[in-house]
Amino acid sequence: MKVTKADIVISAVGPAQYPDTGLPEIALAGRSNVGKSSFINKMIHRKGLARTSSKPGKTQTLNFYIIQELFYFVDVPGYGYAKVSKTERAKWGKMLETYFTERETLKAAISVVDLRHAPSREDVQMYEFLKYYNIPVIVVATKADKIPRSKWNKHVKQVKDGLDFDPNDEFVMFSSETGEGEKQAWQIIEKYIGYEG
Repeated sequence: MKVTKADIVISAVGPAQYPDTGLPEIALAGRSNVGKSSFINKMIHRKGLARTSSKPGKTQTLNFYIIQELFYFVDVPGYGYAKVSKTERAKWGKMLETYFTERETLKAAISVVDLRHAPSREDVQMYEFLKYYNIPVIVVATKADKIPRSKWNKHVKQVKDGLDFDPNDEFVMFSSETGEGEKQAWQIIEKYIGYEG
């Protein structure tokens, strides 16, 4: 898909604010600072649409980005950031659970992990949560450019083993710097949103 039009529609805190257009949605879940915003910006070739922050834990709402008037990327709050109070974390947890379990237009979730490291406890919990609710998962392992190509296989194995990765799910190695994995990611997303370009 060649993206020429992308906008943030709303930063929502609850179902009453979610868009009611009925368009398909692809959610992005991942640890704070894992590169979700960079992934969105790279995919749509827009530098600053999704705000990247040096302060982890900044996304505290569900951010709906409409792409080509065809579907939404939904950026959900990053997890695993210590400086957020327990009450805040519980609130986010509830918000995410409501969205993931009740949103009928959600077609798949992109679980964003860091290719350089074994998945964190929260990464594993998120993956298991999505699997439990039968939400199709696309694992996107970012920062591939930070690892020598000769070690890619080793790191992919580390991520897959750590998640107990289901071979029926999709796996994309990605770099927002080099564009590695961009084409593959689009092919998978297009399949889930039923786009035939």
